[in-house]
Amino acid sequence: MLKLFTHISRVLVGVLFVYSGFVKLVDPMGTQFKMQEYFSEGVLNLEFLIPIALPISILLVVAELVLGIMLLVGYKPKITVWSLFALTLVFLFLTWYSYTYNKVTDCGCFGDAIKISPKQTFYKNIIFIGLIAVLIAGLKYIKPIVSEKVASITTLVSILISFSIVYYVLHHLPIIDFRAYAIGNNIEEGMKYQGDGEVPPIHDFMIETDEGDKLEEMLAKDKAMLVVMYNFDKTEKEGIPAVAKAAAEAKANGYEVYVLTASYIEDLEATQKEYGMPYTFAFCDETALKTAIRANPGVITVEKGTISGKWNWRDVEDIKY
Repeated sequence: MLKLFTHISRVLVGVLFVYSGFVKLVDPMGTQFKMQEYFSEGVLNLEFLIPIALPISILLVVAELVLGIMLLVGYKPKITVWSLFALTLVFLFLTWYSYTYNKVTDCGCFGDAIKISPKQTFYKNIIFIGLIAVLIAGLKYIKPIVSEKVASITTLVSILISFSIVYYVLHHLPIIDFRAYAIGNNIEEGMKYQGDGEVPPIHDFMIETDEGDKLEEMLAKDKAMLVVMYNFDKTEKEGIPAVAKAAAEAKANGYEVYVLTASYIEDLEATQKEYGMPYTFAFCDETALKTAIRANPGVITVEKGTISGKWNWRDVEDIKY
């Protein structure tokens, strides 16, 4: 009976960890923002870890995916199972803290692919601690499904592919966009309440200027370009000339251009002149901008309220006007 339960647990735990790791691997910045939230003063008060939240996030999601693969192929079962146990304990603590103190209302356990509450995630982790306990008890039944050499090569390849995906995504954009701001989604539709009392998928998104919110104006445009710099102090300054050039080309092709930032710019006119961006600068919530595009700066094109394209500043030469 233990042998059967071990095999069942092996498949369930392995598949879940591979899936959970992959959906976060394609968007490591999402996990970074979530870890920064956990490390913040109002939550775990570990602010000294905020500057290294990204490498911590990358290591966590890569470990999650690779350990899942190692369990499925049966490579180094003792190390794998105990590592999974330790990792699940970390997740259990974080979700318990979120659930008990109502601090982080979305734990981000499945990235933006699946949204479940901290309470649901906490109980899910309790179940998985139980499944891993079965794996610990049945360690002798976890055998490689391939030769030791093939299993080790599979593990190494999964590590190399994982870090390659991370490198690509951080220099461009997530290869799969699970967020409400994905290409093809309509912003106005995403801002509508569903009638169940939940927050709409797109919220806190605005184009706030001294003349008021220009969001409705933007949504009505046939062609609009949003140049996003969610935090001007942290913006990759080498990318500003590229997005400024893209904005100029867009303007010449009939686009209305808006520059969105959550930062207060003391001398706006001087900044516009310095970077060659004489367009509408507007304020938007930082979290909304981080959610909209994982680039700083980045470019979003919108046609009659529907997102038609998104680019990291490194890729703006690919924009078709």
